Amino acid sequence: MFSRKVAHTEVLSARDPIFARTADEIAPSVQAYLRKKGIRLYRHQIEARAALREGKDIVIATPTASGKTLAFNVPIFEKLDREHNATALYLYPTKALSNDQLKALQELELISGVRVNPSVYDGDTPPHKRPKIRTSARIVISNPYELHHVLPWHYKWQRFLANLKFIVIDEAHVYRGVFGSNVALLIRRLQRLCAYYGSEPQFVISTATLANPIEFGEKLTARSFTLIADDGSPRERKYFILYNPYADGIGKRSAHQEAKDLFLLFMRNQLQTLCFAPSRKMAELIALWAKNEAKESTPLLADRIAAYRAGYLPSTRRRIEERLRSGSLAGVTSTNALELGIDIGGLDAVIMAGYPGTIISTWQQAGRAGRGQDESLATLVGFHDPLDQYFMKHPSALFGGPHEHAIIDLSNEYITLGHVLCAAAELPLRLPDDAAYFPGLLSESLEELQRQGLAEDTSNGWVYSGRGRATEAVPLNALSSQIFKVLCEGRLLETLDKTRAYREAHSGAVLLHEGETYVVEQLDLTNRIVSVSKKNVDYHTEPMKTVDLRIVKELEKRAHGALVVSFGIVEVVEQYVGYKTLRYDQVVGIESLDLPPLRFTTMALWFMVPDEAVTHVANEQLDIGGGLHGAEHALIAMMPLHVMCDRWDIGGVSTTCHPDTAAPTIFIYDGFEGGIGLAEKAAELIAEILTVTRELVAECSCDVGCPACIYSPKCGNDNKPLDKQAAIVVLEQLANMASATSNR
Repeated sequence: MFSRKVAHTEVLSARDPIFARTADEIAPSVQAYLRKKGIRLYRHQIEARAALREGKDIVIATPTASGKTLAFNVPIFEKLDREHNATALYLYPTKALSNDQLKALQELELISGVRVNPSVYDGDTPPHKRPKIRTSARIVISNPYELHHVLPWHYKWQRFLANLKFIVIDEAHVYRGVFGSNVALLIRRLQRLCAYYGSEPQFVISTATLANPIEFGEKLTARSFTLIADDGSPRERKYFILYNPYADGIGKRSAHQEAKDLFLLFMRNQLQTLCFAPSRKMAELIALWAKNEAKESTPLLADRIAAYRAGYLPSTRRRIEERLRSGSLAGVTSTNALELGIDIGGLDAVIMAGYPGTIISTWQQAGRAGRGQDESLATLVGFHDPLDQYFMKHPSALFGGPHEHAIIDLSNEYITLGHVLCAAAELPLRLPDDAAYFPGLLSESLEELQRQGLAEDTSNGWVYSGRGRATEAVPLNALSSQIFKVLCEGRLLETLDKTRAYREAHSGAVLLHEGETYVVEQLDLTNRIVSVSKKNVDYHTEPMKTVDLRIVKELEKRAHGALVVSFGIVEVVEQYVGYKTLRYDQVVGIESLDLPPLRFTTMALWFMVPDEAVTHVANEQLDIGGGLHGAEHALIAMMPLHVMCDRWDIGGVSTTCHPDTAAPTIFIYDGFEGGIGLAEKAAELIAEILTVTRELVAECSCDVGCPACIYSPKCGNDNKPLDKQAAIVVLEQLANMASATSNR
């Protein structure tokens, strides 16, 4: 039953540890800790220590559970032992990770005797504890959201900032796209304040494996980095299974049900198992299905199954984590809340119900199994989605070298504007000195803020002149232009930029927030308020839109073989005309929408389809419009393999004769005002993207197109027209051109 759906099994061989000797003696205090814990340092940990002692900034890019934390904790504690006023800042993307690091640092402090008073300083820190942390903590653990709101009060942190020697940014791959671009400018604001107080801290960036770790680190911090990537940690043998419920192209049961079957199979074979689900609701459902089925045959097992997700009380989450560590739970279903770093011990097996969205997340989740001395098992259950199905047919894309480029864009004028606003509220901005922190856009941003009455040019420099706190107007997870608030019974759930509000929060939309479902009652465009009510519904919605696009300015032409790809500024007009209500994949209703058109300027790549492809399609009596449309969908679906993003972050237009090019043309654009660097990176990597897209469509077993190749859940034209065979012809021609030697 199961074996015929196994698309591939990869055996990751066991590996012995590679230790190394230090060029000099480790400080006795830290040596005492290592000796008591029975730790010998691996090669990459020694290399990290040596680079930091030489004053270098480092990027540590080794796999999950390879000991990255110890690689920077050892040299930082040595420095803080030598210099009794020195301080360090550790930034984590989640509070759970911050609390885990606190325990590790407290133990290191206790055993080594190096007094650093490590403290978490975030939104949960009680007000009465904050002054003491500011005056006495030598290691502060926080997150970007808290740092954003702390910087205006920097004068209270003078002691800490003046002595700051290290800034650690852990799980840094999380900081990409809009969020990453905001965090990059937040880090520059912090560096500006450090310079004001006379410090120049070293940076430690810890990340999962990326295709561009050095470029990523430099864009995140404006510093030059030494890469530490030669992993010396040991590994027990791991079996990694790609399991395809759609091996026959159809699939008789849902992928979620298949994941539940595997979950039960593993637990009944005495494998302690963690099953990752794509949403809170699905995590709960898979646990419920498994419990109900287990009650009939193995009642004792049913009591050893639990779900885990954000939204539970902290005490409940800690209890589940402890039961996992102790082995009293046989299996847990979870959202990605258990993906990053929280200590749950060494599991026997992990199941991923659907591709997690990035290769990094896939390995992070798979790495939750096998942290002990035993062999482990990881299973990826493929959904009926282009990337899932591509991996099922091309395992080397998953198990080969890194493909994914994490994107940070420092040229988005809307993001920069918000951080210039905040910087002016923190310290007067001076030209040209401070231009280094906001390259290319500082003068324009200040002039725009002056026009809006938010900044004033004084004898001391440019200062904030608005009302209220500047940081309140600049969210880190969205563009700072036209922010919509999502309210449920008066409680703020989240904020959305205007594009996402139109797409996800129109009247009648089902909005997913932290895995819970809410139905939008009203989208108030005037006051930028989205009113929602919490409802447990068994359907979802998809918007329907039309898109017009015009080229504003071509910035670059790049030849890839014989294919010429253009990159530049475009104006997009998206008209949301209605939405579909779907139960699973079945459309159960269509409603119209009356929204004004959404008009924004962004960045795009485009290329013209050669006459030979058009002629070939015509000779085969195929539909060129359907071919271009199918190729556009497939390219957008496969872009996240190389450019770390979600397909919803990207838009596309294809036409048999665009008025600005007078030729059949495919456009791919960033779905955010001003652009966030996605199309720009894709223009660099278009040859690789075309190759994998051609393979995806040509190898799909369907006849006329399906959700695993050229159908798109975000298509505003209801996936019409589409012609799979014409799409194959177009993609074949483009891929061949991109790999050919250009005579241009």
